[in-house]
Amino acid sequence: MQWELVMTGYWYIVQVYTGHEKKIQSNLERRLASKSDSDREIRDEILGVNVPMSTTVKNEDGKRKVRTAPTYPGYVLINAQHQVGPHADSEIGRKSWAFVQETPGVMNFLGNANPIPLSEEDVERMLATATVEEEAPVPEITFSIGDKVRVIEGPFSSFTAEILGIDTQRQRLSLSITIFGRSTPLELGFMGVERL
Repeated sequence: MQWELVMTGYWYIVQVYTGHEKKIQSNLERRLASKSDSDREIRDEILGVNVPMSTTVKNEDGKRKVRTAPTYPGYVLINAQHQVGPHADSEIGRKSWAFVQETPGVMNFLGNANPIPLSEEDVERMLATATVEEEAPVPEITFSIGDKVRVIEGPFSSFTAEILGIDTQRQRLSLSITIFGRSTPLELGFMGVERL
């Protein structure tokens, strides 16, 4: 089931088993899709199920490794048309709360018996974090100033260098390599070197 991210309705955080976020999202989507026409109101009530994801890039053993994981481990976002909860004003709000709670792997809504909807700013911030990180992976920095590294790209490939500076904003390293007995400055991206 493909969800369109909408900023209407009410957004809730649901606590789930850590490491099972995508599986629980799939289970919820499958259960909603299998609802018969007589239960269509729940299918129409749940506007979306979202697991914000982030991507990190790590250089391990000279290989670029990309890892995608939930931005908020142990949590799933639910978008509902009405307020939900065991004491919600509408019957559909109570039914939707029970439907989500009965999904295997779901522990409870944030706020438990009185789920608290997120503000629009919080929803935008949580979803924007996932979008920005997915579009521009953030390398995991495992280097320190003074570390010895091997250059793996460019004309100085296979040279040994010392890290003089780290610019996390530009994702660049200031290096010093020795050529013909002289120290030469060099600047490379994080992925252009590997640890010795």
